[in-house]
Amino acid sequence: MKISKSLPIWSIASPVIAWLLIAGQAMGAQDIVGQVYTLLLVAGLFAGVLAAVFHAEVVAHKVGEPYGTLVLAIAVTAIEVALIVSLMIAGGEATAGLARDTVFAAVMIILNGMLGLCLLAGAKRHGEQTFTLSGVSAALTTLAAISILTMVLPNYTTTVPGPSYSASQLGFIALVSLVLYGTFVLVQTVRHRDYFLPEVATNDEDTHAPPPPLKMTWLSAALLLTCLASVVLLAKMLSPVLEATVLKLGAPKAVVGIIIAAVVLLPEGIAAFHAARANRLQTSLNLALGSALASIGLTIPAVAVVSLMTGWTLSLGIDVKSSVLLLLSLIVATLSLGTGRTTVMQGTVHLVIFAVYLFTAIVP
Repeated sequence: MKISKSLPIWSIASPVIAWLLIAGQAMGAQDIVGQVYTLLLVAGLFAGVLAAVFHAEVVAHKVGEPYGTLVLAIAVTAIEVALIVSLMIAGGEATAGLARDTVFAAVMIILNGMLGLCLLAGAKRHGEQTFTLSGVSAALTTLAAISILTMVLPNYTTTVPGPSYSASQLGFIALVSLVLYGTFVLVQTVRHRDYFLPEVATNDEDTHAPPPPLKMTWLSAALLLTCLASVVLLAKMLSPVLEATVLKLGAPKAVVGIIIAAVVLLPEGIAAFHAARANRLQTSLNLALGSALASIGLTIPAVAVVSLMTGWTLSLGIDVKSSVLLLLSLIVATLSLGTGRTTVMQGTVHLVIFAVYLFTAIVP
C-alpha cells in the first residue's frame, strides 16, 4: 500500500459513517428501515475494517518494526477485552465460558487460518520466503506456555473441579500470563529488537518510502482506535442476527463466537496478508503471533479480575477435542516455522488444520 502525504477521504469518512450507523441503531432506526439497516450495518463494519487496516499501515510505517505490528495487536486486543468484560458484567455467571471460547477461537484463527493463508499467499507469489528464526521461536515458546497454562491445565487441577481454577490459582495464572506477555513485549521492543526485524531488507517500495508526517500519524492513530471500536460495536450489534441465522441453519452456538472472533481479527488478518504478499513475511508473522499472544496475555488477566471481584466461577479449560487441536496447532507451527524458510507446503498444512477446526465446530 502506497502512503501519500495526506489521508484519503474514504479513510476518514468510513469511521464517521460507522459511528453514525451505531447511533442510528441506538435510536431505533432498524425498527423503521427494517432488514435494509442490517445490510447497512454489515457494510459499515467492513468499511471500518478496511479503514483500520489503512491507518494501522500509516502508524506502522512511521514507528517502524516491530513497534508498528505491536500497535495494531494491542489496540485490537484491548478493545476485544473491553467487549468481553462488558458482556460478562451484563450476562453474569451465564457467561462463565465466554472468555475461554473467544480466546480459543482467536488462537485457532490466528495460528492456523491467518498464518496458513499468509504463508500460502506469500509462497505462491514469491516461492520460498525467509524470516528471522529467533523472534518467531521466542513467540512460539511464549504462546505454547501461556496457552497450555490458561486453557488446558485447569482441566487437571484438583483444588476445585475442572475446568476452573480456584481463586488463588486464578490470580496466580493471571499474574503469570502478564509476566509472560510483558517479558515478550520487552524482548520484542527493547532487549532483542533485532530478532523481529527482517534478515535482509526487501525491495518493496513501501518499505523504503519516506515516513508520513507526524501530524498525519497522530490523526491515523486516533482514527485507528475509532475504527476498531466501531468494528467491535457493530459486531456486537450484528451478533443477535448472526446467532439467529446460525441456529436456524442447525449449527452449534459456538459457531457464533468463531464468526465474531474472525470479524474482530479482520484488521490484523488483512494487514498480515498484505505484508506476506509484499514479501515482508517477518512483519506478517509479527502480526499473527503477536496478536495471539496479546489475545491471551491481556484477556485472561482482565477476566480473572472480574471473576475474583464478583465471585463468579470462570470456566477456562477447553474440552478434549479442542485440546487435541490446540496441541496439534502448536506442534505443527513449531515444526513449520522451525527452519526460517516457508513454502506452500506449510501454508497448506495450517489451512487444512483450520478447515478441520471449523468442520468439527459445526459437526462435533
